[in-house]
Amino acid sequence: MATAVETLDKLERRLTLTIAVSEVQTEVEKRLKVRARTAKAPGFRPGKVPMKMVAAQYGYQVETEVLNDKVGNAFNTAANENNLRVAGYPRIEPKGSEGVAEGTLAFDATFEIYPEVKIGDLTSVEVEKTKAEVSDAEIDKTIDILRKQRVHYHVKGEQGAHGDGGSDLTAKNGDRVTVDFVGKIDGVEFQGGKADDYAYVLGEGRMLPEFENATIGLKVGEAKTFELAFPADYHGKDVAGKTAEFTITLKKLEWAHLPEVDAEFAKTLGIEDGDLTKMRADIKLNLEREVGSRVKAKNKDSVMDALIKVSDLEVPKALVDQDVERLVEMTRQDMAQRGMKVNDMPFPPELFTAQAERRVRLGLILAEVVKENQLQATPEQVKAQVEDFAQSYEDPQQVLKYYFSDRRRLAEVEALVLEENVVNYVLGKSKVTEKSVAFDELMSNNGQQA
Repeated sequence: MATAVETLDKLERRLTLTIAVSEVQTEVEKRLKVRARTAKAPGFRPGKVPMKMVAAQYGYQVETEVLNDKVGNAFNTAANENNLRVAGYPRIEPKGSEGVAEGTLAFDATFEIYPEVKIGDLTSVEVEKTKAEVSDAEIDKTIDILRKQRVHYHVKGEQGAHGDGGSDLTAKNGDRVTVDFVGKIDGVEFQGGKADDYAYVLGEGRMLPEFENATIGLKVGEAKTFELAFPADYHGKDVAGKTAEFTITLKKLEWAHLPEVDAEFAKTLGIEDGDLTKMRADIKLNLEREVGSRVKAKNKDSVMDALIKVSDLEVPKALVDQDVERLVEMTRQDMAQRGMKVNDMPFPPELFTAQAERRVRLGLILAEVVKENQLQATPEQVKAQVEDFAQSYEDPQQVLKYYFSDRRRLAEVEALVLEENVVNYVLGKSKVTEKSVAFDELMSNNGQQA
């Protein structure tokens, strides 16, 4: 039986739980008898070990399990009887014997409850709605990028199927160069400052500017010595902030040949008949899908920011702490998959607290908006969303099977649909200002808050 609920703070509550010692003892004896059926001990056949030995070997473990079960059940019963929506897990602490009836055990359960969420007047909220378009210029830029992804190189001055690269045999931006280099600081070679047959493309920014500038203008066989000042924040700590003297020798010079925009190029993009009109239409469709996704993300962020401003609630610390743990583990796994050694790497919780607090706050707000306005995701919406995902894959049926064969994957889609329902609802209620965003700006903006 539980005492009255004590209010310790805005969301923090406490219950005192009492359990009869006799109930614990009875359950312990019952479980030990079950354990005795298969217990093993030297000199005894399985199931024939004396109860005293079974109790000595397993008594503490079984008693702990029984207490945990009894306290857990008592807490759940008390929470239900008092109509408490518990946020997170309770902190259970045993009480002293003072004031506790003989033959009983008492525990204090301290916990937080879910807050009351008050959503303000959405008609007074201002929301900026982003829109963007895909024009022929964007399609042309994308084609140029696709051409550069398929670039191949030929030695300058050597005649080939695509020409000889012109009469200028000096290195310039866009060329791929192969060099030997050696660097010295105070006349002494340093680790990582020497390489043979090192290749890079001029103008891509892979090398420090001084290095690239010294390479430009060289012909094969020529060498050049120059000074290079490493930045103070350079990743190589041994040379950061120091000035080195480098000598580079150009060994090979190649010019870049970009494929022509023709039928063969279209075929490399999956257009079987090489039709350039189909190719452009396909590129436009993919760009519009990506633009649509990014516009949705920006509009979602705008709506979420607006909901936070207009909503009033306390955020349970227990839920924030749980989300911090999730974010830390997700970050740890992500870095490990990238090949980083994370076993001894610190992950201070405070780095994730603000993000976790926002996520929890938004989760509570969204749940309230959905409940108040019946915005739950319908099966039809979920199916339509999965079908939309599938359109960007070669085998849409496999994508449909992937989602509909796993309830957890469908739940992720449901969450996306639910968020979209909320976004559309808020946009329909609030004061919306449309803002056109240039394609390049939209595609370069990868930051998403929620």
